[in-house]
Amino acid sequence: MSTAPLNGGALGEVVLAARNIAKSYGNVHALKGVNFDIHRGQVTTLFGENGAGKSTLMKILSGVVQSSSGEIVLDGQPVSFSSSTHARECGISIIHQELSLAPNLNVRDNIFMGREIIKNGGVDFAEEERQTRALMAELEEEIDPLTAVENLRLGQQQIVEIARALSVNSRILIMDEPTSALSASEVEVLFKVIRDLTSRGVSIVYISHHLEEALQITHHAVVLRDGNMTAYAERKDIDLEWIVRNMVGENFDLGSPPTGHKIGDVALALEELTVPGPSGATYKAVDRLSLQVRAGEIVCIYGLMGAGRTELLECVAGRLRSDGGRVLLEGRDVANLNIAGRIASGLVLVPEDRQRDGLVQTMTVGSNLSLASIAAFTKGLFTSGGRERELVSDSIRKVHIKTDGGEAAIGSLSGGNQQKVVIGKMLATEPKVMLLDEPSRGIDVGAKAEVFKLLAERAKQGLAVIYSTSEVGECLSIAHRIIVMRRGKISAEFGPDVTKEKIMAASGEAVVAH
Repeated sequence: MSTAPLNGGALGEVVLAARNIAKSYGNVHALKGVNFDIHRGQVTTLFGENGAGKSTLMKILSGVVQSSSGEIVLDGQPVSFSSSTHARECGISIIHQELSLAPNLNVRDNIFMGREIIKNGGVDFAEEERQTRALMAELEEEIDPLTAVENLRLGQQQIVEIARALSVNSRILIMDEPTSALSASEVEVLFKVIRDLTSRGVSIVYISHHLEEALQITHHAVVLRDGNMTAYAERKDIDLEWIVRNMVGENFDLGSPPTGHKIGDVALALEELTVPGPSGATYKAVDRLSLQVRAGEIVCIYGLMGAGRTELLECVAGRLRSDGGRVLLEGRDVANLNIAGRIASGLVLVPEDRQRDGLVQTMTVGSNLSLASIAAFTKGLFTSGGRERELVSDSIRKVHIKTDGGEAAIGSLSGGNQQKVVIGKMLATEPKVMLLDEPSRGIDVGAKAEVFKLLAERAKQGLAVIYSTSEVGECLSIAHRIIVMRRGKISAEFGPDVTKEKIMAASGEAVVAH
């Protein structure tokens, strides 16, 4: 095991150091005496599986939570952050993995919330708007400062979150999964901003499950595993195998298309399905798309942001209205069924935004898992607690959720384990067709392998699986067929032996030579 140096050495001055940081939540030890250095003007990437303790460590360093023991040293002096405001006053800001925006407020008000610009005794909205426009220009995003955040797509909301952190002019900027909802072009812009910040002496802590992506900008990397720091290395000594080996103990792949089972009859048929674009748009989000998926088959839908992947899946699940066409579940038109009706008929969706659409934050892990299956253990006005507990326990075991149990708060789980709860909730309904919109968003490589293995096992039992992704590597895992979407239409269809380059070319994405 290698450990991080306790001084800057060739890596430059240490501006913030964590010493023997420990954090416990009840019987769960999230951090077990971690040492961690942040160097001036450099990018430190923090790798680890979901539940390894990455987000907990970053929340401690940014004043969101306090450690159970240990010490934080800033500029050579011990410091104890009483709140995130205190940490921000010391020059430390964090971009959280889960968005913390106020959806009913506009972009400008979100960016300056709690630190409004005051002039002549009142808020200087004009100056706030000017600075917001400048931030959007820096991030190369055409977002009007007066647009309500709830009207932005997820990737644009992520841009607003990043802009809010940049507006503080921090010395240390912690980025927890900042690219999880961004398109390839938006990621390029963010990386350009990061390089500019480090050239000005700003220190970046970068957390990402996109391993290849993170290697493009990191100066050195730290790996956390089960609350312990297990490895440290400079960029020249790091490759993908090193990261995965230290994260999960062995070199994972994401599986291969399941074989040895019969592909059955058509489970889901889309006929000339059309979905309108956003309000005021002249184009169709999905334009007369036809597709068939059979029982036991796994189909991957790949496309860039704006290709229509999410709109397609949400329309099929009943969340968006169609402008024409039909959705047939085992030959039956389900157009007149609402979301609950489609779930009861065997058609379910795991949505892209788990926080907003997949979970009830005030409920326990168990209540979230059983929510979609409540009819199975309810008779009249009475609910069978025993059957519900059995379902919850079974789901936790099958989906490999790391939790204290069904009574644990959903907020106590890592992002990846929360995603597993959403998947487990829908699998508990025993569906015939399962739609998953970006199921790996915010999930580490080990958890991805578990999720894809689970889907492959269910496909062998006859489940029809359709998952969307914007990561081309995920196309070449368990899918029997790969459908590429571009501007609301199917631009290509491939088998599992296709190359990444062909998939990317069909999507309209520029293939970058390495």
